[in-house]
Amino acid sequence: LATFGPLPTDLGRSRLIDELQASGLQGRGGAAFPAWRKLAAVDHAKDPRSLADAPVVVANGAEGEPRSAKDATLLAASPHLVIDGLLLAGRAIGAAEFHLVTTAARLPNVSRAVAERADAVAIRVHEVPEAFLSGEASAVIRAIGGGPSLPRDKAMRLSSSGLGGRPTLLHNVETLAQTALIARFGATWFRRLGTESEPGTRLVTVSGGRLAPTVREVVGGMTIASLVEAAGGTTDGLGAVLVGGYHGAWLPATHLRARLTRQELAPFGATPGAGILVLLDSHRCGLRESSAIANYLAEQSARQCGPCANGLPKMAEVLERLARGSRDASLPAEVRRLAALVRGRGSCHHPDGTAQLVLSALTVFASDVDAHLAGGCLADGVLANEVAA
Repeated sequence: LATFGPLPTDLGRSRLIDELQASGLQGRGGAAFPAWRKLAAVDHAKDPRSLADAPVVVANGAEGEPRSAKDATLLAASPHLVIDGLLLAGRAIGAAEFHLVTTAARLPNVSRAVAERADAVAIRVHEVPEAFLSGEASAVIRAIGGGPSLPRDKAMRLSSSGLGGRPTLLHNVETLAQTALIARFGATWFRRLGTESEPGTRLVTVSGGRLAPTVREVVGGMTIASLVEAAGGTTDGLGAVLVGGYHGAWLPATHLRARLTRQELAPFGATPGAGILVLLDSHRCGLRESSAIANYLAEQSARQCGPCANGLPKMAEVLERLARGSRDASLPAEVRRLAALVRGRGSCHHPDGTAQLVLSALTVFASDVDAHLAGGCLADGVLANEVAA
């Protein structure tokens, strides 16, 4: 309150939706869905005649991606800003329940912040495990309902049928923090920084190479090279950058002037995602790094559908054979075949994201693929040891 002032009391549903739409704020959890549209969809789906079916609002701070630290940093440094956004969004849609999900490490600080506020007594704080799929939307809803932190085995639209079958608004904690700021200062204030397509600021996590995980608040639309430098790193000696985390795509070092925007990253199959950059030194083998990540993702799968239970382990196995120096020329084609089999067939996005990472590796590290098939390696590194760090 001392920093940003009290919550606005005259901000109704329509005005909050209008301000969010004018601001251009996109979800910060990875999918970049317009924040206003989620809120409007829940508001449209609710039945004003039924208190039993009143909407639910959820702040998602699970952050299952191992290379992201932005949500943990935000919940440690500014939990009240997240709580502000949660309360504002919930009030706008007439929510009957307020939930905040985080991991054990952040739970004490978040619970203490909630307890400090008389206006937050309705918020329930939930602990979820630190696992890759814990932050997936349906896994969060399932955990709040008392189930395992695993995605549901069928697609569902949370805005119409989420927790207990009620309309549910689920936002990443950074999205809610930005919502609280926009509610206070307006869309024009938010757009004073950034670009037309990437307005405002966002949190990014940069790690890898010789750089420890570092979180920075940056202006939208900055280049990858500028983001690396802002985090205290250097582009000298880089071979590639993984953009978007383990469900992201590799960007070759020759293209680090690309901006962190959907438009400029699209040619590489990447998106800004949750603002994650993983640096790969040129002396590390990108194929081996990608194989280690693919194995991790296969182990983290829910095993609730064929692509997760069978496809991902097999794809990771074939990629590992290639990374370890097998000279079987059929391996790259087999990896691509398996990726095509799992894409679009999973119960959640996990098979698609894993396939994207693997296919990106085959493209960006094509020279490494050729070298491995010839019995050599362009890099002098060893197998990755940073996958779950």
